Amino acid sequence: MANKKIGFIGLGIMGKPMSKNLLKAGYDVTVFDIVQAAVDEVVAAGAKAASSPKDVAAQTDIIITMLPNSPHVKKAVLGEGGVIEGAKPGALVADMSSIAPLAAKEVAAKLAEKGVRMLDAPVSGGEPKAIDGTLSIMVGGAQADFDEALPIFKCVGASAVLCGDVGAGNVTKLANQIVVALNIAAVSEAFTLATKVGVDPALVFDAIKGGLAGSTVMNAKGSMMLDRNIKPGFRINLHIKDMANVLETAHDVGVPLPLSAGVMEIMQALKVDDLGDADHSAIVRYYEKLAKVEVARK
Repeated sequence: MANKKIGFIGLGIMGKPMSKNLLKAGYDVTVFDIVQAAVDEVVAAGAKAASSPKDVAAQTDIIITMLPNSPHVKKAVLGEGGVIEGAKPGALVADMSSIAPLAAKEVAAKLAEKGVRMLDAPVSGGEPKAIDGTLSIMVGGAQADFDEALPIFKCVGASAVLCGDVGAGNVTKLANQIVVALNIAAVSEAFTLATKVGVDPALVFDAIKGGLAGSTVMNAKGSMMLDRNIKPGFRINLHIKDMANVLETAHDVGVPLPLSAGVMEIMQALKVDDLGDADHSAIVRYYEKLAKVEVARK
């Protein structure tokens, strides 16, 4: 039985299964979310409920946050009733949200003033890998803090890599999101072209997935495109958030990213078409609209 007490703040699409996996591993988990139904579900699986992020931090040794974006993390950690008010000196905060690297550094600096350590540890893999505990975790922070958190990370992820100091985890996640978004767009273009020419895109998929064009992204999202399944594992609105952080960070340091800017506008167009809550595989719908075809298995 694991002996460290873990706090978990944020029980959304990702946080809920992640917290359940920690419970399955034998950890004592105390949770908080603004959605009571999510709290009730995880409590039914064995967790304890807290009344606020401050309350979570006061009862636990390691506090995990899994929230939508930088403002939410700042509020939960640094705001009134936040983690910083309840955390004991020496506690460790692992922010597993995907936020701007500069925001991660800002939160870490404020926590350090109170003697609280921090890792930024965003994840990749979406809801399916959150459920089966095989997320990829990209971490920024001190080696000793990473080593302490690694057994916990292994309960929710298949891999965890320390990429540098605090902020490096989110830089790595931004790089990940660029590759994922552009890969989905490339698969969408390929399937749309095949469909328009009259070739079954499912056969194209089968023919190329084992070659150089094959990828984890194509296997997961190409199948969804062919099944016309846009139920979110990862919502377009969340990828828009990540790409906004990509472009802001890139512009701050003087790195032009023309392809990232282009796919951001594709996702913005889908949002206008009321597909913001669809899975990011719905990028194919943008190309379907342009080409006046419907990508599907024949």
